[in-house]
Amino acid sequence: MLETIDIQTAPAPTASIIWLHGLGADGHDFESVVPHIVAARERAWRFVFPHAPVRPVTLNGGMRMRAWYDIASLDGNRIEDRAGFIDAQARIGELIEREVGRGIAASRIVLGGFSQGGAVSLYVAPRHPERLAGVLALSCYLPFADRLSAERVGANDATPIFMAHGTADNVLPHALGLRSRDHLRSAGYRVEWHDYPMPHAVCAEEIAAIRQFLFTVLP
Repeated sequence: MLETIDIQTAPAPTASIIWLHGLGADGHDFESVVPHIVAARERAWRFVFPHAPVRPVTLNGGMRMRAWYDIASLDGNRIEDRAGFIDAQARIGELIEREVGRGIAASRIVLGGFSQGGAVSLYVAPRHPERLAGVLALSCYLPFADRLSAERVGANDATPIFMAHGTADNVLPHALGLRSRDHLRSAGYRVEWHDYPMPHAVCAEEIAAIRQFLFTVLP
């Protein structure tokens, strides 16, 4: 089981948000956004911020760092790490089942993340056998788009997806996010799209939109 940082906004949580960090960061990366999304005791939610495993990353010369999967290249010809995504899927599945064991129905769990964490969320959610409340996909892309139709399961066909991307993102270009959005929509998924004049980052307007999305999918 992955180590996690858990933040409860009130006793006896009735919903969970599993939020995955980006390459080289860790579970502490988005702790500070919690009070900007929901005030203490405003809702009884649990935020779960896992630490990704430490692994060598080809793009960074084999340096070991926290990563959900290996990255060989950021260009259009990148080779995606199938084994890494399968491993991440199993690990995130364990976290989801832990929340279910804590009394949170899968339909009250939101899965999301930033950059690598967002890509993992877009990989896991369509393949997860239980319906989730929603997906947050921030500054990321849809991995293995060509496999989606064959590997998706019906449980999350109607699960809302929040996507946001910076128009000045020089790590994962804005156009890559747009292509991912369009592919998901063409596959029948409900995608709420936002973009902002920012680089590979998160901004205050985006956090406000995430708050609104979470309050909608976790009534």
